[in-house]
Amino acid sequence: MGTQQILLIVLSVIIVGIAVAVGITMFNAQATNSNRQAIVGDMNNLASSALAFYKTPTTHGGGGGSWTTEIDNVGTWLGYDYDTGTNACSTGNGTFTLSLAGDVVTIVGLGNELGNDGSTNVQATMTVTGATSAILTTIDN
Repeated sequence: MGTQQILLIVLSVIIVGIAVAVGITMFNAQATNSNRQAIVGDMNNLASSALAFYKTPTTHGGGGGSWTTEIDNVGTWLGYDYDTGTNACSTGNGTFTLSLAGDVVTIVGLGNELGNDGSTNVQATMTVTGATSAILTTIDN
């Protein structure tokens, strides 16, 4: 083989290596974005169910305009695999923890994929205010 052919082979290997590296990076970024969107979607479902609990009369098993003092009541209403010991439920997209403070339920979602920093998982926080039916989402990573 001549020098020209060897140079072309080396150049081809370098180009293919760069293409594979870019492809892996793009795949990981898409997996992170997909997981982030999925946990926000699950949190929206949880927030809707929590508001349904809040607005349902107590005679029908709801909160009757109150979250009550038991987060377990809200958690069991959600219909997910809710663990009353940890105030958490999980889906295929991540784990969601509920906390109650006055008229606000906070849902913290922790995804399965690594976030933008590459060391912690995707995380988002959603607050649901009962009286105003306001939902605020914050994406942490």
